[in-house]
Amino acid sequence: MDLHGVCIPSSNHHYSLSLLLPNLSPFSSSRKPTPHFPPLSISCSSNVKWRECLPSTAGRRVISISFLGFGVSRLLSMSEAMAEPALELYRYTDPKEGFTLLVPSSYVKVDKAGATVLFEDANKKANNVGVVVDPTRISSLGEFGTPQFVVDKLIQAERRKESTKEAEVVSVSERSGEGGAQVYEFEYKLDSTRGGMKRVFSAAVVASKRLYLLNITHSDSAESPLDMDTRNVLEQVLHSFDVVPLS
Repeated sequence: MDLHGVCIPSSNHHYSLSLLLPNLSPFSSSRKPTPHFPPLSISCSSNVKWRECLPSTAGRRVISISFLGFGVSRLLSMSEAMAEPALELYRYTDPKEGFTLLVPSSYVKVDKAGATVLFEDANKKANNVGVVVDPTRISSLGEFGTPQFVVDKLIQAERRKESTKEAEVVSVSERSGEGGAQVYEFEYKLDSTRGGMKRVFSAAVVASKRLYLLNITHSDSAESPLDMDTRNVLEQVLHSFDVVPLS
């Protein structure tokens, strides 16, 4: 079985699943200063009552105000985080290529060699959603192998890249599209020298002797982990991917 490579060139991540399937042609502030208070020094002799060793009323008032200000600041930060709007989705359909999916409204469509369509986060291009459509000799994914077999090959391909530090499968699943086509879905963690730690959601489906590949990449570092709301949105994008009749 001939294997040829195809990739989605996103900002930092090359799509590898198409390397595994047969007969694919390659893609030719400023912050206000914090008030400073002098440290409190408490010294007690053995013949002084414990209560007399406590800071003065003025000192206690300063401490109370300081802690109060810290608490208010924390509450405001939490309120701002909770007030951040969730990503909205809209449906994108390409009747000529024959696929449809949901896309975050804050993502912008960009032209990239090798991608049938690519959407990037306007604030961070490393977060993106891309689709590749290419011809194949097989009629269904089942002819190539099970979802577990395919994801194992995918992870092996990722680990062979010089830029990959680690790749770990998180989940594997299979579902049927609206027209009954098999859809394989994968989630894995990818740590590389090109973009750091990322979370990748992928889907693959074969229809009309075409291979459709969806790749969703989002940063997932220790400093800025993937939050649950964003994860839920990305999962909606993943599950929305399907083929449609060619126009």
